[in-house]
Amino acid sequence: MSNAPFKKYARIGDLRKITGIEYQATIAMIIDGFCQDAALSIQSIKANTPADIAIVAIINGEHDISALENEIDERTYFIQITGGVGWGEAANALLKSAPSPYVVIMDPSTHFTGDAMTPVLAKLNEGEFVAVGWRGGLVNLEDDWRSVDDKGAGEVDVLFSYFMALNRDAAVEANAFNIRAIYYRNADIEFSLKLRQAQGRLWQMELPLKQERHHGYYDTDEAYRDEQSKKNYDRILDRFRGKNEILAPRR
Repeated sequence: MSNAPFKKYARIGDLRKITGIEYQATIAMIIDGFCQDAALSIQSIKANTPADIAIVAIINGEHDISALENEIDERTYFIQITGGVGWGEAANALLKSAPSPYVVIMDPSTHFTGDAMTPVLAKLNEGEFVAVGWRGGLVNLEDDWRSVDDKGAGEVDVLFSYFMALNRDAAVEANAFNIRAIYYRNADIEFSLKLRQAQGRLWQMELPLKQERHHGYYDTDEAYRDEQSKKNYDRILDRFRGKNEILAPRR
């Protein structure tokens, strides 16, 4: 992929790595419509990050992108996949194309209210953790792995894709997100456990972020949402349930 800040492809397989410039980190976003709200999220990033933080967003399908046009600049890249793409495959493409060693998978509903990147990058640079995020938790063993409990800041089993900062190489080595996850919900849990199974450690911390309306949940057909969420979680139970040795210490 060249340095042009806007590209349009029919298929995700046509996307190439951004070349010609290296950033400290990339904030990666999957936009499924509601472009005005995504633009507000991107504006909050720009207001609270330096120029060496890139923003790369996949626009999934055909949408009116006029609300995003003013956000295009030297560090903000948009890739429109006109034929559409599943969430897991889009997240993997963002990981692999990002022009930086660290990649933040972030939902468009998340907004910066301050400098979230400095503490996150400091934690990743220590080298002890391969993923740092804002919300997550520990798998509830008493519930037979069917839920996750938020225990606040500290080492966790799972981070959520509201804001999930990753060591890109570690994420790719763990085989990244499951391309069978065409919907976002629970795909982040599955990926988190893949990281832990590959000996990666995850850290949750409080950050100056807030969440606005989560269109991916509230504005998705309920039957589709429930069906795809269940498919994703069933894979988690089939692959990981009972493998308590991969989990973080209980607290």
